[in-house]
Amino acid sequence: MARGEGKVVSKAEPSIDVSPPILRTIGQLMSLIGGLEGPGYRLRLGAAFVLTLLGKVLAVFSPLVLADGINALAAGDARGALPMFIGLAGFWAALRFASTAGPQIRDAIFQPISEEAQRRAGTRVFTHVHALSVRFHQSKRTGAVYRTIERGVRAIDFLLRFLAFNIAPTVIELLLAAGVLGFKYGWQFSLIAGLTVCIYAWITFGVTEWRLKHRREMNEADTEAAGRAVDSLLNFETVKSFAAEKRESERYDRALASYANAAVRSNTSLVLLNVLQTVIMNIGLVAMVVAAGVLVARGPMGPGDITAVILIMTNLYAPLNILGFAYREIKQTSIDMEKMFTLLDEAPDVADEPEAKTLKPGPGEVVFDRVNFSHEGRDQGLHEVSFTALAGKTTAVVGPSGAGKSTILKLLFRFYDPAGGEVRIDGQNLRDVTQASLRSVLGLVPQDVVLFNDTIRYNIAYGRPEATQAELDEAAQRAQLLHFIQELPQGWDTRVGERGLKLSGGEKQRVGIARVVLKDPRILILDEATSSLDSGTEADVQDALEAASRGRTTIVVAHRLSTIANADQIVVLEDGRVVERGTHAALIAKDGLYASLWKRQAEEPEAIAAAE
Repeated sequence: MARGEGKVVSKAEPSIDVSPPILRTIGQLMSLIGGLEGPGYRLRLGAAFVLTLLGKVLAVFSPLVLADGINALAAGDARGALPMFIGLAGFWAALRFASTAGPQIRDAIFQPISEEAQRRAGTRVFTHVHALSVRFHQSKRTGAVYRTIERGVRAIDFLLRFLAFNIAPTVIELLLAAGVLGFKYGWQFSLIAGLTVCIYAWITFGVTEWRLKHRREMNEADTEAAGRAVDSLLNFETVKSFAAEKRESERYDRALASYANAAVRSNTSLVLLNVLQTVIMNIGLVAMVVAAGVLVARGPMGPGDITAVILIMTNLYAPLNILGFAYREIKQTSIDMEKMFTLLDEAPDVADEPEAKTLKPGPGEVVFDRVNFSHEGRDQGLHEVSFTALAGKTTAVVGPSGAGKSTILKLLFRFYDPAGGEVRIDGQNLRDVTQASLRSVLGLVPQDVVLFNDTIRYNIAYGRPEATQAELDEAAQRAQLLHFIQELPQGWDTRVGERGLKLSGGEKQRVGIARVVLKDPRILILDEATSSLDSGTEADVQDALEAASRGRTTIVVAHRLSTIANADQIVVLEDGRVVERGTHAALIAKDGLYASLWKRQAEEPEAIAAAE
């Protein structure tokens, strides 16, 4: 391990003055530790501090015991003083063992406190991130958010250990060593020790501060390389379909080359720091030995005292060896924790009102009342959209791409709040009810079903985790999926891969359908739910969806108009406005936008046949 800094650890790049974050972070960290209420946490913390201080005291005083033994051996009859020397040497070894074993025992005692603090902080941030609005997740890189949480949680353990068990005890050890040397041997030894440590710390802090620029460059390059690797691996199908493997490898290689160049500069500056530290330590040690030698020659000190001052200084150098590493890492980890706490300060765009109530049970009538909304950075959105999805009936929402169909569904789930107007369920404004109670009555089958990298059982049961196997079988059967599951070698325990990539598009969609069927929601929402199915399977699943939607409010977003021709009501959108509304027959008779879309789709099979 490098003396001045330790091994290279990838961290987030600091780009601001970190002194205020250090103070704030320490306060937040102490607040977190102070809030731990578990079996013996405070007792463990007190015992860890006591063991740390005891180890420092023994490290300073143990060399004096060995010095007495050597002096006794040198001053009198060697044969007669030998038993005394052996006894004192054994006592010195025992004290030295205790001084080194104490920190090891301390770590074992302190570990539960550190793990509990990390667990609580990690869970708290993870829960908060899930509670943030869709807008936040759409504007952030998932990998970056996860790294922020990971680095912040890991920083807790580092800060606790270095602040409590390294920095403060080292200062205490320095004062104690200077006091013992001055009292036992003279003020000049205290002066040498103090000057050596002060010069060592000054050079270390100065060079480390200069090195931070190279560390920032290295961390930025590391983050860029990691981001490119994750993006490329997550989109491996796109990479392969464009035969772009070589291109992706070259992009990743350029990112690694940038990281390598920054790492070389960082490690070269580390070598300079280590050399300077070694020079200072050896100068201090030589000055201490020369001063001791002068006093031995004059008579006040014995040869054992030279050994004592050497051991005291080398013991003092041990924690100083990682001073540069500790200084840089404390600044760095304070930034990591500050970013984590900043994430906690992020307020969701959509939040429950303080007086929000649980959505009351009802038939499931959905009303959009003069709703206005536009996405950030876009002029086009929903304008004065009004319609009612009657309870127990099927309402279809159709229109050209970009008309606002998906936005309507997001507003219904309250992923966004409308800029104007109201969305109501059974007369209750969605702003006045809790999001959890709202989404508990909604069931969505999206166009692109994304699954967890877990078993088929887990993904279907996600709609209702407490469901029995019989209920799972029934839901899979209604989604035309049970036979497929039973044919698999591992059956219900088959893992679907990341984002469900081991399944075909139709199989993923049927898993999504089974999941919603199992949830049995009051309001069913189908967003192109059969778009990935073949014609034969689509007809079967369409029958299952019609059976599932019977007796409940159903809102269907569809491009394929043949799937919604039997809807009780069809709402036609264009440029974010409701331009037509009625049944299929009425809209065809009106010969407007819906009729033109229907005719265009009706002509597609004929065009295909003519081309063949």
